[in-house]
Order: sequence, then C-alpha cells, then structure tokens
Amino acid sequence: MNDSPSKRIETLGLVLPPAPPPAGLYRPILVIDNFLYVSGQGPMQTDGTLITGRVGDDLNLGQGKLAAEQVGLTMLSTIQTHFGDVDRIKRVVKVLGMVNSTPDFGQHPLVINGFSELMADIFGNEMGVGVRSAVGMMLPGNIPVEIEAMFQLH
Repeated sequence: MNDSPSKRIETLGLVLPPAPPPAGLYRPILVIDNFLYVSGQGPMQTDGTLITGRVGDDLNLGQGKLAAEQVGLTMLSTIQTHFGDVDRIKRVVKVLGMVNSTPDFGQHPLVINGFSELMADIFGNEMGVGVRSAVGMMLPGNIPVEIEAMFQLH
C-alpha cells in the first residue's frame, strides 16, 4: 500500500457525506502536539440525514456494521472539513466505538469492525489499526453507532 490515504479513498470509490455540524458545545476536531482528536461522529448519509435504529431491534449485525463504516466516512469528511488533508495522518491510535443496541446484543466488536476495516483499507493494515474499545449504550437521536478517534500526524 504505497498510495496516499486520499488516493485510496478515490481508488475505493468512497463517497464522503457532508460533515455534520456540532450537536453541542464542543470542537469537532482538536490538534494537540502531533495528535488529531476527533469528537464522536454518527452515521451521516450523503443526503445529510443520519442512519437511525437500534442494533438487535431495528437493525441486524450486518446493518450495524454498515452504519459503523458510514461513521468512518463521516469522520473522514469531518477531518477534511475542519482539519484539512487526510494525508497528514500517519496512523490510527485509539478508537472508542459505541453501539446503540438491545440489552441482549453482545457483538459490539463485530459492529465496530465496519469502522476499523475501513480505516485499515485507507491507512493500511499496520497504520490503520490502533487500540480500540467497543461498547453498548443508548445514543442520541437513536443513531446506531457513534465513534470517536485519535490519530497521530506526520
């Protein structure tokens, strides 16, 4: 994988949705030293609406995983909008994946793999995979997945 992240986004034919406006009093991104922190992102679609539903109820595992992948696309859009060039990102450091699920659903890591696999496709298997947590909780607006992440910059 010698292509830049922006070239891989193009090669994979990925379409980024619009970056969502902040839903409260916080910064979408923050750079400290050579780390880029991205606030929790939801699954924004290209038409500007959010995917909604609860995994294990309205959505199955596969649909939840696709929602997590959409969160990854949303996060890339937020980075491009509020930070700039994704090629300045060296690696994924840390990911917190939150899944809106029924109490009996226990496959949160498999849902968040939708995000992680996308990052590996874009940044490579070594630099696209960092440490991660995947947990279940109630999420605002009944979105199925919210993810926050930290990246190291070149």
